[in-house]
Amino acid sequence: VSLTTTFNVARMLERDDFEKRYRSGQSISISEFLYPLLQGYDSVELKSDIEIGGTDQKFNLLMGRHLQRVYNVGKEQAVLMMPILEGLDGVQKMSKSLNNYIGITEEPKDIYAKTLSVSDELMWRYYELLSEKSLEEIATMKVDVQKGTLHPKIVKENLALELVTRFYNEELATLAKGEFDKVFKSNQLPTDMNEVEVEEGIWICKALVDAGIEPSTSQARRDIKQNAVSIDQKKISDEKLNLTVGEYILQVGKRKFAKVKVK
Repeated sequence: VSLTTTFNVARMLERDDFEKRYRSGQSISISEFLYPLLQGYDSVELKSDIEIGGTDQKFNLLMGRHLQRVYNVGKEQAVLMMPILEGLDGVQKMSKSLNNYIGITEEPKDIYAKTLSVSDELMWRYYELLSEKSLEEIATMKVDVQKGTLHPKIVKENLALELVTRFYNEELATLAKGEFDKVFKSNQLPTDMNEVEVEEGIWICKALVDAGIEPSTSQARRDIKQNAVSIDQKKISDEKLNLTVGEYILQVGKRKFAKVKVK
């Protein structure tokens, strides 16, 4: 209770999203007001000298400085804010919950393929925030692309190689490129696929989950409805399909493959 007396509602409404929701008549719960206070109080307890966060956290970061001042912690923390990285959609910030992210623990082939999926425009933003290249080098590449002396596809491939190398190594980055070229340029099956054995009559949606290429049967059903699932490189539309004895290559989208043996 004493913590809530250190700030007032008028100040809370200075936060951009609170102000917009208040003016549009959307509800704001009390717990949402408590969150920045509790986050800010961490800075009091830790007696932090510096706090790092995204630009979207500016209000909460400054709350830490405010509470340090209120509780006489001493010198207020410095706030270092970093730009927000847009997700693969190029619209919202990269987030696992929005499924528009590149995970740093994902397989090299997935990091490589996802990086190549970003738009040519977003590619430059990724270079600026993720690459080790200087802004001058990036500017030079932009000019070369505009002149037509450098193809944006090559620039994007180099970025994908750099990112895989950072989180793994150069050898795996090269292998990831080779695998991508094999599947997407030569239309061949990937070398490395999950292999599972299942019982005869298994429901296709469960087979996709057991093979590790779908997170849930409900998602599998949605993907089948959206024409995103193939068996032996042929699209399927029957979400109630049961697999008979045999070996199959299951595919979801462009990047997920698995070999399934039904016995």
